[in-house]
Amino acid sequence: MSADLSYVQPTADSPWGTYLSQVDRVVPYLGELARWAETLKRPKRALIVDVPIEMDDGSIAHFEGFRVQHSLSRGPGKGGVRFHPDVTLEEVMALSAWMTVKTAAVNLPYGGAKGGIRVDPKRLSQKELEKVTRRYTSEIGIIIGPQQDIPAPDVNTNAQVMAWMMDTYSMNVGGTATGVVTGKPLHLGGSLGRVKATGRGVFVTGREAARRLGLNLRGARIAVQGFGNVGSVAAELFAEAGAKIVAVQDHTGTVVNPNGLDLKALVPLSRTEGVVGFRGGDVVANESFWDVPCDILIPAALEGQLSAERAKRTQAKLVLEGANGPTGPAADDILADRGILVVPDVICNAGGVTVSYFEWVQDFSSFFWDEDEINQRLDRIMMNALNHIWDTADRHRITLRTATFAVACERILMARQERGLYP
Repeated sequence: MSADLSYVQPTADSPWGTYLSQVDRVVPYLGELARWAETLKRPKRALIVDVPIEMDDGSIAHFEGFRVQHSLSRGPGKGGVRFHPDVTLEEVMALSAWMTVKTAAVNLPYGGAKGGIRVDPKRLSQKELEKVTRRYTSEIGIIIGPQQDIPAPDVNTNAQVMAWMMDTYSMNVGGTATGVVTGKPLHLGGSLGRVKATGRGVFVTGREAARRLGLNLRGARIAVQGFGNVGSVAAELFAEAGAKIVAVQDHTGTVVNPNGLDLKALVPLSRTEGVVGFRGGDVVANESFWDVPCDILIPAALEGQLSAERAKRTQAKLVLEGANGPTGPAADDILADRGILVVPDVICNAGGVTVSYFEWVQDFSSFFWDEDEINQRLDRIMMNALNHIWDTADRHRITLRTATFAVACERILMARQERGLYP
């Protein structure tokens, strides 16, 4: 088979292509470990499953499901499951690879994994959603487990989906295995602080980045794309620190108010109707979001949103990647040339996986911490990781993204080298 037919060869402008270009940029900083770099470009395992269910009307529907384990060199796989009509194998491969880098960047004892189903959950009833979740869990059950691969919530999945996954896996193994997933409801072994953890991580890293830039958060203007769990929590925390949220975009549209949006009214509304129903701002065209005068831009939706053309237009001084892979390589270069600092996804949004790690540890020990202790531990891990990455960036005079990959990939490939090849 010719190389251009291999599934690891990216299609144009795909998330997997973005990831591979990021790996290429870090290879010169890996020293002797560069001989193992091809490991980073090939997922360890990719599983494609059929997910058939009986719909409420009696018809049989089939959905495509994926679970990719990119690397298990440093520990069990860790990564979310997303339900979205545009999910592809390449996307899940990229997301699993970013999880490998992310867990290593904050030095958690995990590898990277990711899962997804090509489905629009908004078109399913609650019963159909449960059936899809349970069948998918049964199909990937051969490769997941508390010591093998631990799924978590991602786009369009939540604590209820994790509860169904945990129950399905537990029924199949004949015992309650709370540690098979994270992001569960509290009374099923979930952790305090997990729901807000990713948004909190965006705030903690953003606060430190602003401090280093000399950007005062009090009065700073912030634009947030994606107003789900990550974007809304980050917005609330920045607002508490005195910043103004001047623009918000979600799947319903874009709302702008240069004087700041009232989050106490906007956040509850966004969870039911979407942001466009909010009366405390002007509804503008979605593309105009990227032109809004702001100091901090938080892309917290899906990957590939901050294109090269949009990177030329943004007025932000600081970009905080709440989403995975929102900035393409060409956009990265443009932002760097314009002197705009990017705190990359693989450290910026690592708060979620960090508290997932806390949840996993608590499940094993059956001893649970209070929320203050969890937040303190989270802040300490995030700050220590970011400071180490920043030192690496300054030492090599490279971007924070390349520095994050340098730190993480050294840990990943050192583990790969020390384990050796079996057999």
